[in-house]
Amino acid sequence: MSAQTNGVVVVGAGLGAIRLAENLRNDGYEGPITLIGAEPYAPYDRPPLSKSVLLGKDDRVDLKPDEFYESANITLRLGAPVTAVDPGAKTVTVDGETVGYDTLVLATGLIPRAFPGAENLAGVHTLRTVDDAHALRGEIDAATTAVVIGAGFIGCEVAASLTDRGVAVALVEPAPTPLAASLGTEIGDLVTRMHAANGVDVHLGVGVAEILADDGRVRGVRLADGTELPADIVVVGIGSIPVTDFLEGSGIALAGRSDGGGIACDENGRTSAPDVWAIGDVANWLDAHGKPTRVEHWNHTVEQASVAARDITGTPGEPITSAVPYFWSDQFAVKFQVLGHPRADDTVHIVSDDGTKFLAYYSRDGILTAVVGAGKAGPVMKSRPRLQTPTPVADLL
Repeated sequence: MSAQTNGVVVVGAGLGAIRLAENLRNDGYEGPITLIGAEPYAPYDRPPLSKSVLLGKDDRVDLKPDEFYESANITLRLGAPVTAVDPGAKTVTVDGETVGYDTLVLATGLIPRAFPGAENLAGVHTLRTVDDAHALRGEIDAATTAVVIGAGFIGCEVAASLTDRGVAVALVEPAPTPLAASLGTEIGDLVTRMHAANGVDVHLGVGVAEILADDGRVRGVRLADGTELPADIVVVGIGSIPVTDFLEGSGIALAGRSDGGGIACDENGRTSAPDVWAIGDVANWLDAHGKPTRVEHWNHTVEQASVAARDITGTPGEPITSAVPYFWSDQFAVKFQVLGHPRADDTVHIVSDDGTKFLAYYSRDGILTAVVGAGKAGPVMKSRPRLQTPTPVADLL
């Protein structure tokens, strides 16, 4: 693909951005590539933030060494967000300056939801960026108690990491179990057991009525049932919102809330605007059945970056729909893995459970849809071929 004047501009400088840039070079693209990031850091890995970074084992896990960007002729423009996109003029606005593009890729990711009314309280944290992780880590040594609001994957990981750091943690979730919305209550019960066995005080089926504070500093949490939990630290993990506000007035279509929100794309990441793609957590791609789907998984972002790069360069390759989704979570030194397309309403078959490690098959209409395991890396990953073609779950039981 021949070089063009402005080349490829990527809005966002995270996992999707760097993988896209790397794939473009591997696919033969020789034109300029510019990554524009709101944070002042080169692309880094986010999963370690709630694990090794919070535990003090890492400060930041960069995805590429500094010399990579010079050798690959990739320009980093960091520390200021893009505030506007004009597809007609083929420009973006950053820090008051207009930057032209030939091809634009939107990879802005997510922003965590704040707990209403507690945005400015000292000791209340969300976790999305490396600065978030360092701010939370800086308070751990002086803390004896913490409340984690929300028992999704981030909430469970943070609860585990804080417990490992010696903090007494209460985990609060209005659903019947952790991870109920994504994996159902049967696996959620096993996750509850794991956290309780490690000393986490788990409160399920109850929401948070109020975050309590004195002189602008958090001191506890009042639950909807009136229970008061002491807290030197509160971590809010109640979901995230796709970063799309900079697209206002651009004409680039967004997906509806019922479809998962984010930027509406086709099966290759193309948006409604010419020469504009979107990838990663912010992107809502059409799946194999033509259904809008937004997925917030590391591997999915990597696969989207590969597909979008091939589409931009015209390089043949397999569609993302041929891949089996994969996600992992580290909690209490146990690797929790999800392979496939589980739904909360699937039938769950517990294959093995020794009280700590477990393996489960998910099925829908008798067909295997996912394999979920804790401490079962081998059996989970060996199941991948079974998920690439329709497999009756009865054949595995």
